[in-house]
Amino acid sequence: MRMRWLSLLVALLLAVTLGPAPGRATSGPADRPRTSAPPTPVLVAVRAAHRDGVDRVVFEFRGGLPESRRVGYVRRLFADGSGRRVRVAGRALLRVRFEPAQAHTDDGSPTAAPRRVAYALPNVMTAVRAGDFEAVTTYGLGLARRTPVRVTTLQAPPRVVVEVGAGFATVRRKVWFLDRDRFADGWEPYFVPVRRPVVPGAPATGLMDRLFAGPLPGERARGLRLLRSGATGYDDLTVAGGVADLRLTGRCRSGGATVSIAGEVLPTLKQLPTVDRVVLRDAAGSTLDPDGPGDSTPACLEP
Repeated sequence: MRMRWLSLLVALLLAVTLGPAPGRATSGPADRPRTSAPPTPVLVAVRAAHRDGVDRVVFEFRGGLPESRRVGYVRRLFADGSGRRVRVAGRALLRVRFEPAQAHTDDGSPTAAPRRVAYALPNVMTAVRAGDFEAVTTYGLGLARRTPVRVTTLQAPPRVVVEVGAGFATVRRKVWFLDRDRFADGWEPYFVPVRRPVVPGAPATGLMDRLFAGPLPGERARGLRLLRSGATGYDDLTVAGGVADLRLTGRCRSGGATVSIAGEVLPTLKQLPTVDRVVLRDAAGSTLDPDGPGDSTPACLEP
């Protein structure tokens, strides 16, 4: 009996030392083939166009489509990560959120997808990126009106198309921007007009929204800029008795310059037949001469 137990013990030790017999395959968790995570789709372009009563904003990706594509109206837009409010010009705000997705390459370099871009479409006036954080990419679309929205996808290349209703009438009005090159050369006028579609029912509001949406990419290439003078937007706009009265939001400063946002706001509003003079106020509501015969601007915009 003792010899039998010794034989079993020797056989067990040999099995542990030598491992499985040749010709027999074994597999375990470490031997199973590893599957790599799919690449995160990269946003490479944002384009927009109008056709058949619809404004279409196209988000183009490299590496496939994001699994989650959430689009909906919101009252405010906040930056992913920091939680700061992101200002977007317009009467309605559409949030577009992709996950997983990123607007940068793996080495951290930004792609050609714009952070902020303006459009001269009937409804969609701007697209503003609110986040590129932890595989979530978010944009806000500033609209002239809240209308029905439809989302579709296309392949080759992968694209997400956001269709916004725009089957309403508009009129073309002028919006003034600073011509950076003319100002640098001392060649007046420093502010030059471009045309934008505006909803006729509230032209003053539409013009200010288009102003704060900024120049189009082609206009920026020609040197046009929105001179904000620290302002993030406007509020409390009224037009009555030939006077357009509005308040700037955010900061207000001239920086010692001889030009300011007033050079854009005043001619943009005074082109309207219902506006003879403009009263422009700072965020606190102050202005130099609100009851005078001419235009009034706040002291913070003085050189």
